[in-house]
Amino acid sequence: MLVDATYISAFLVGLLGGVHCVGMCGGIVGALTMGLPGHARQGALHTLPFLVTYNIGRIFSYSVAGMLFGGFGDFLANLGNLHATRQILLLLAGLFMIVLGLYLADWWRGLSRIERMGASLWRYIEPLGRRLLPVRGLPQALLAGLVWGWLPCGLVYSVLIWSMAAGSWHGGGLLMLSFGLGTLPNLLLTGIFAVQLAAFVRNVQARRIAGGLVMLFGIAYASVAIRSLLGITATG
Repeated sequence: MLVDATYISAFLVGLLGGVHCVGMCGGIVGALTMGLPGHARQGALHTLPFLVTYNIGRIFSYSVAGMLFGGFGDFLANLGNLHATRQILLLLAGLFMIVLGLYLADWWRGLSRIERMGASLWRYIEPLGRRLLPVRGLPQALLAGLVWGWLPCGLVYSVLIWSMAAGSWHGGGLLMLSFGLGTLPNLLLTGIFAVQLAAFVRNVQARRIAGGLVMLFGIAYASVAIRSLLGITATG
């Protein structure tokens, strides 16, 4: 049941992080959509298959990254005390979510420094995506989405840290898949209702509510980890 709750939480973090997704990726979605052939821009029903395909590629990349981080976390845990290491990773994930909440609410922008660190890797990946534009078909849209999934993003990085505590490569992949599915509604709607969602993202109250709720998730996970670590210390 706790495992199920973890995946549901990851989905909700992706959903609540929509205020950041729209601000961060809205321009990308707009550029991809505006570059589609004329017949694909004649209405939402014509554009939707391309938007879905972009996002399948993006979420697949998230899942692959989650597998890598989940496997690495499992490797670290097996080097020492398995349970204690996983709780430390969970504590780190909780702290990252608290920082993420502050970032979403625009109360503290420290997470933007981590995004800048990822920009060095993006410099090598971004030219691959540029060669895929303009998109002319669904296979090309899928490849563009696969590249897009590696865009530097503090929201994604925070959940990747969380995936290290998942206990296995497949657990990390499922956690990132759940998170990616949570981001899907906002990014699909961005391609169709870009103007309305842009206004929503600029709403200070919406950002603060989303940030506050993500912080609550972080506090909850950090509390579980701290209680578990204190229990290990007491029995040790």
